Amino acid sequence: MVIINNFVAALAEILHLAITLYIYAVIARVIISWFNINPYNQVVQFIYRITEPPLSWIRRYVPSIAGLDISPIILIFGLIFLDRFFVATLRFMAIH
Repeated sequence: MVIINNFVAALAEILHLAITLYIYAVIARVIISWFNINPYNQVVQFIYRITEPPLSWIRRYVPSIAGLDISPIILIFGLIFLDRFFVATLRFMAIH
């Protein structure tokens, strides 16, 4: 039972780290969009590749408000919810 609890705790920590890094990638994408940065830069292309699928899915259902794209905000809130709910549940399961 201890091994399973440790596995679940480790899984929760890895998931928390992945969600946090993804939130930073979304924030980086927003900052990149404010400036004239070379779109052919490999780092910029990587950030766009990993963040575009969920952002485009959100844009299909949530229109921009007064020309302002709020999809990154919605995505970050959703990721924070996942982190607080799912990761917290995994941590609780690992303790009990």
